[in-house]
Amino acid sequence: MTKLPPTRSETVFADAKPPYGAAQALAEANRCFYCADAPCIQACPTEIDIPEFIRKISTDNLKGSARTIFASNIFGMSCARVCPVEVLCVGACVYNEMDAPPIQIGKLQRYATDRAFAEGWRFFEAGPDSGKSVALLGGGPASLAAAHELRRQGHACTIYEQSELLGGLSATGVAPYKMQADRALEEVEWVLGIGGIEVRTGVAIGRDLSLSELRERHDAVLIGIGLGPDRLLAAPGHELAGIRGAVAWIAEMKTKALDLRGIGRAAVIGGGNTAVDAVRELLGVGIGEVTLIYRGSEAEMSGYAHEWAAAKIAGARAAFRCQPIGFTGEAGQVRGVEVVSLDAERRPIAGGERVIAAELVLMAIGQSRLGALVDGVDGLTLAGGHVVVDAAGATGCPGVFAAGDCANGGKEVVNAVAEGRRAALAIDRYLRGGEAL
Repeated sequence: MTKLPPTRSETVFADAKPPYGAAQALAEANRCFYCADAPCIQACPTEIDIPEFIRKISTDNLKGSARTIFASNIFGMSCARVCPVEVLCVGACVYNEMDAPPIQIGKLQRYATDRAFAEGWRFFEAGPDSGKSVALLGGGPASLAAAHELRRQGHACTIYEQSELLGGLSATGVAPYKMQADRALEEVEWVLGIGGIEVRTGVAIGRDLSLSELRERHDAVLIGIGLGPDRLLAAPGHELAGIRGAVAWIAEMKTKALDLRGIGRAAVIGGGNTAVDAVRELLGVGIGEVTLIYRGSEAEMSGYAHEWAAAKIAGARAAFRCQPIGFTGEAGQVRGVEVVSLDAERRPIAGGERVIAAELVLMAIGQSRLGALVDGVDGLTLAGGHVVVDAAGATGCPGVFAAGDCANGGKEVVNAVAEGRRAALAIDRYLRGGEAL
């Protein structure tokens, strides 16, 4: 596994949600009603039996608690840290309807799964050899979760990853105040510990291998490659140094030591979760003035409200209803973002032009979609740049499945894990001669 430099910039961040101690976990677990209808389970994409794992914590059966979690979500350790529980399981807790603090499900899940990692508990073994093999494109949570499940069913697995680092956005995209890259890589090693998963890094599909070649080599293929590079704004001055894609910058910040000399002000263009994360991270690494530029109102932002609230507490500024129209620079280096104010209908306001000073500009306006990968493959289609799949993750091409961001357009780690496992079970049925569904 690739080693990360201890001097990487993300290490300046402290844990935003410190873990529970034993007494705290026991007290919180005993608050749970263990609901029979369990709305928290319904809100969890991986459908973890939440009341059951919490009940086991209350009886000090941490090994059983961890097994319950990992049986549904092999990435239960990281999801305990990075899931937006406020809008998923915790947000669905019945205590919310009683004007009382909801059960801190994420922290309880972290308590049990961290213990499993610390003790080296492993709960699953590879199944008897089926004689079948599966190619998994991409080394992120969708492919890794699928590979783990496929090994439990006895199928050989080979993961093809373009970079030298496994883990996908779980390693390079998660906000470092939630989980840092070394912890994500530890989880990757833990998942691969089931054995029998071959990993080939530095292999790009479309450059080194085609999808057609992989179909000839393997009995089934799972596409789990996520999304493409950041989209950039083709406005005057876009070629200036210091204008970066937010996803690329975050990955660099998490894996390398950044040189931030000469940068006192930064701007982030966008209103989604990547934009909000970038704002908080820029502030965290010491940029004194960070401004979010968004063409809509604060209420129209797609980023989670609780994350933006934390960004404002940290000192974030905002320029709402502003459209970037260009960039100013000096000696080839960006110095500001030219914007025009918009009215409520997002129409430019006459005389509303101004410049927001910034020596670093991050673009968080989306990522590119798939294209050449699927050209010429009968039955494999795209819609809006995403692979079209059915409820089980099957495409229209026999033996080819897809999961994660490349199919769902970009959601959470927990969604990728859920879709990867679901697709793996469909692949298992397919390889055994059954219908994908």
